[in-house]
Amino acid sequence: MDLEVRHDKDNEQFVTEVDNQIAYLSYSISDDEIDFYRTFTPPELRGKGIAKIVVEYAFTFAKENNLKVIPTCSYVQVFVERNDKYKDLLT
Repeated sequence: MDLEVRHDKDNEQFVTEVDNQIAYLSYSISDDEIDFYRTFTPPELRGKGIAKIVVEYAFTFAKENNLKVIPTCSYVQVFVERNDKYKDLLT
């Protein structure tokens, strides 16, 4: 699935739109850390890899901005367990 993810800095979210519905990852930044604390995908869009794409985008943002990730969101925790290449970004 090819999705465009955008950084909504004002609302501290990484967002994508699918079928006129919004999926997002909410975050907060403090010093050199970014806390990924909530993901949301509308129920009818779940299981299609949308959250994964948004979370990958967020990790790329963290890496490019030299931020360590706090994986508060349970989905992000599972994502990191399944994707070793992101573990070095964790606090």
